[in-house]
Amino acid sequence: MTTVISGAEAFFISGNKIGILLCHGFNGTPQSVEYLGKQFANAGFTVYAPRLRGHGTNAADMENFNHKDWIEDLETAFLQLKKTCHKIFVVGQSMGGALALDLAGKYMIDGIVCINAALRVPDLEPYKGLGAPRFIADETPDINDSTAQEITYSKVPLTAVHSLLSLMEHAKKGLKKVSCPVQLFVSPEDHVVPAQCSYEIYHMISSTVKQIMPLHRSFHVASLDFDKDLIAAASINFVKERSTGSLAS
Repeated sequence: MTTVISGAEAFFISGNKIGILLCHGFNGTPQSVEYLGKQFANAGFTVYAPRLRGHGTNAADMENFNHKDWIEDLETAFLQLKKTCHKIFVVGQSMGGALALDLAGKYMIDGIVCINAALRVPDLEPYKGLGAPRFIADETPDINDSTAQEITYSKVPLTAVHSLLSLMEHAKKGLKKVSCPVQLFVSPEDHVVPAQCSYEIYHMISSTVKQIMPLHRSFHVASLDFDKDLIAAASINFVKERSTGSLAS
């Protein structure tokens, strides 16, 4: 059995009948959204953050899975949460945002929150179609707060990069299917995913209730950065505004 890195495990926090499904990004783990999860839990919500297969173990393990597995992982977690929650909101960071958008195009979801959702990663685009090298070095996580730490691999498989590229392309094609309320957070100074991605999402989704908020003090992994409390507070308000009558359940 593959060993999960300490701190990278999935987590579940029981609360009321409003479910918050948190999805980490590419080469991330539930640890990257744990702070947000605790804030949602403190507000009384039920919180679930699954660990996408191949993440939080070792880089070689990541070769065993692809974007279809990650789509399935989030879908399985959503259906599990749906068994006990009346309403479900999905919060996705980076690739997790793309996965959240894909999920919202297939299921009735009460709302989604995207944090620097990935439709493009320019630094990885040159690897499209290549058969080598087997692994690509991954830089230090893009976080403005030098005291923050994210659990990631120092290298990622080329096959996983191909899967990420395929997933982003797939998610972009399905944006018009998204009609639920959407809260977008975007870091103008993001060194991984162009800020333009969030504005493309805003204009391409079919949602009539949608808003976008800039994160001026954070880089890409904003869920661990200086604006994490702003994200938590605004996201909690976003959920509460759409859960009237259900919070006492």
